[in-house]
Amino acid sequence: MVELIREKQPVLIPWLVKRPLRALALAEDWPQLLDIVAWCLTHPRPAIYLRQIDLPGVHTKLIEGHRGVLTELLDLVLPEDCIDGVHTGIGGFCRRYGFIDKPARVRFRVLAANVRLLPVEADQDITLTQAAFATLDPPVAKVFITENEVNFLAFPEVPDALVIFGAGYGFDNLAAAPWLHRKNLYYWGDIDTHGFAILNQLRGFFPHVESFLMDQQTLLAHRSLWGVEGQPETGMLSRLNAEESTLYDQLR
Repeated sequence: MVELIREKQPVLIPWLVKRPLRALALAEDWPQLLDIVAWCLTHPRPAIYLRQIDLPGVHTKLIEGHRGVLTELLDLVLPEDCIDGVHTGIGGFCRRYGFIDKPARVRFRVLAANVRLLPVEADQDITLTQAAFATLDPPVAKVFITENEVNFLAFPEVPDALVIFGAGYGFDNLAAAPWLHRKNLYYWGDIDTHGFAILNQLRGFFPHVESFLMDQQTLLAHRSLWGVEGQPETGMLSRLNAEESTLYDQLR
């Protein structure tokens, strides 16, 4: 591995000295990783999707699976003007090095019988890109967000409303929609520590969101359905109201 680095990317020798055990764990993929680094050097900020890289002998899943170590290597090799330091972590890999991210999407159902965004009588279960959703501004006053897909699918008809499938942590796709700040927002998540952590995160984008079916009365009424969290959230959640905080503390 040392000889290969000296031949192909000698600037990475300090990384190998610093991370020898990490390098040994990557020994099988090391030649391909060096090829990826070389490709990025000759194609700075390529403005393509990762899976469009046509590098012989390198499956693009290899790149996706090794974004952590590739970040360390590319930061040492690439010129500073080829790295967007605003974006960090595995989730920011593409934007950091000038690849195109797959578009974020938002899935929602129109719950109001009199609101038809599609000219069909079928269920208005719609998925849009983040950019398209941000410009939508549908004629409803209430927006429900639910973490569970079955809750999303089984949500009953509600006048003047729609429901969004939140799918857990991460609300960047919703934060880009300014019209949501003008709607009454309601969040329905699991009655566990992560459900309240997700609610806390959502309020970082939309402080006015209200929770529902996430109270002690609902919890105690469904004791037969209780489970145990393998890895509960334990941190302080500053955006919960008094009732939510009390239940979260009890769950902790």
